[in-house]
Amino acid sequence: MAKTLIDIDEELLAEAAIVFGTKTKKDTVNAALKEGVERKNRALALARLAARADAGDFDMLLEKDTYRR
Repeated sequence: MAKTLIDIDEELLAEAAIVFGTKTKKDTVNAALKEGVERKNRALALARLAARADAGDFDMLLEKDTYRR
């Protein structure tokens, strides 16, 4: 881990600590960074899935004769 000196909005940090249930500034910042990365990765995965759907990759699931639940 690296130590970095940055200016942080204290009010926003306090709100984030409540949201994430963290007690220290370090834990709050790390939780927010982790959440941001995970959210972006989920959004990218969803976009890729939507692109495949637009390309017709899942059309076979719409055909009742070939798809079984």
